[in-house]
Amino acid sequence: MIETLQQDEPMAMPARTFGKQARSMAGYTIVTALMFVSSLFVFIPASLFHCGIRIGRRAAWLLLLLAAAAAALFFYPAAVVSTAAEASEKYGSLLGVFLAVGLPALAVLPMVERGEKFGRVLLYALVLGIPGLAVTELTMRVAAHGFSLYAADVTVMREQVAITAALIVKAGGSLNELGFFEKWMQLLVPAFTVNGIAIMFVFSLVMFGRLRAWREFVVRRTPDAAIVNPYRFRNLSLPEWLLFAFVIGGISPLLTGLPQQIGANILATVLFLYLLQGLAIFRSFLTAAGVGMMGSLFAWMVIALLFFRGISPLLLCIAGLFDSFFDFRHFNRKDHSDESHSH
Repeated sequence: MIETLQQDEPMAMPARTFGKQARSMAGYTIVTALMFVSSLFVFIPASLFHCGIRIGRRAAWLLLLLAAAAAALFFYPAAVVSTAAEASEKYGSLLGVFLAVGLPALAVLPMVERGEKFGRVLLYALVLGIPGLAVTELTMRVAAHGFSLYAADVTVMREQVAITAALIVKAGGSLNELGFFEKWMQLLVPAFTVNGIAIMFVFSLVMFGRLRAWREFVVRRTPDAAIVNPYRFRNLSLPEWLLFAFVIGGISPLLTGLPQQIGANILATVLFLYLLQGLAIFRSFLTAAGVGMMGSLFAWMVIALLFFRGISPLLLCIAGLFDSFFDFRHFNRKDHSDESHSH
């Protein structure tokens, strides 16, 4: 009987394993393809991370290719009957997500598997995603006869500024500074795109850290270690070297032309990241104070109200910036060079 079991078990296991993996891949492909073509695209990195730790990194790479191909096929019928500009915009957006979100997510997957710090993973993903945006723009200009995603985004920004101007006039306000505002909004279109990618990775990492599959992966890797989730939003702490980017971007008002545009976009992105860190600090305060659900809801409503008055963004950015010098989440001075905290 022992010999029979020894002979039968190796023959049965591979078939079950392959079948289960094939079914999992099919499910991942369908779900991720739907993310590509819907508002759930913010969770594409989480889907890739989840596939990578459950089936393997090669499977995650295959998933990205299959899901992107399925999304392209989904767009095809609509692209046939739409204008060339509309079709180019859809496929350009798909290519941008593939290059600026999907590929960076797979590149930082080993860091996520090691449980590296939230801020470090986020920054590496953004740094890797920026070249993807540039490649997407150049590819669409060549392949789509000069179509520019950047120009399309600028057009949308102008429309939004026009809507804002109409609301200001309706409320009895003045439009004296509208030209200056419109100029800088158009100038910062690349930063808005990068900030959108940052939100995608923040949402995905927070969601991924709450999944049971990641906790099981940690237990298998280090069975004797306590499970610490570095991907809770309150643990977001950016690397200290981001201060150099802040200084570089801060001199943009003294420049002109293309250097000014590059510096301004760097500054806008860095300030947005420090805003996120400020929100993470605020979240950590609520957790440390033991505030319940209703108290947290009230606190976030206050932050939202102050946000539109420009008060909370300023205070949160300052808190995020100076957290590089003071550990606000522990109320003490930093005496080490750790880039973020996990607790």
